[in-house]
Amino acid sequence: MPLVNRTLAEFLGTFLLVFGGCGSAVLAAAFPEVGIGLVGVSLAFGLTVLTMAYAVGHISGGHFNPAVTVGLCTARRIPAVDVVPYIIAQLVGAIAAAALLLLIASGKPGYSLAVNGLAANGYGEHSPGGYSLLAAFVAEAVLTFFFLLIILGTTESRAPHGFAPLAIGLALTLIHLISIPVTNTSVNPARSLGPAVFVGGWALTQMWLFWVAPLLGAILAGLLYPVLARAPEPKADA
Repeated sequence: MPLVNRTLAEFLGTFLLVFGGCGSAVLAAAFPEVGIGLVGVSLAFGLTVLTMAYAVGHISGGHFNPAVTVGLCTARRIPAVDVVPYIIAQLVGAIAAAALLLLIASGKPGYSLAVNGLAANGYGEHSPGGYSLLAAFVAEAVLTFFFLLIILGTTESRAPHGFAPLAIGLALTLIHLISIPVTNTSVNPARSLGPAVFVGGWALTQMWLFWVAPLLGAILAGLLYPVLARAPEPKADA
């Protein structure tokens, strides 16, 4: 596929991930009468990745996440030349989705960006459960590591064909079930940047963690998986 097709697919996939996932938190879970709660938001994030991976994964690979792109490059699944264009498309998609989400959320009387937020990620006093910087960093790094491990394992040639998006979407749902109380769940620098651009202040100040920890976890998975999955050398005849 030409690069323009692949980057457009990454833009659209990341757009829906942020709009669908963060939108479920801002437009639905924030209002008690809707009541989708943590489970609903977790499913929303997982379903966006699952559906868009089936829709455009055959075009771009369905990364929708700079950490995934870097992890796949580390594992030599994609060429290094694709990394920067993919990440730019992902970041633009995330920011565009956050802008549209803010526009829609502002249409409800009483909505305040300062009070209601935009599902931005945070730690310390901005963690939903009050978790520390260290706890947030460890959670983001470890969960991104396993997310990439699942992606690498389910998309290799020896894995059952056609089921990778399902496994990846369910993995992202599980990750959100674990870590929404800790950081509001990132494991994706683009997902973090989109809302942070509009929330500003503390959200931008804390953005470093939601780049460093996911990228670290992704790189470690990209280094480990090829070693883990390497087929054994055939034994020489006696």
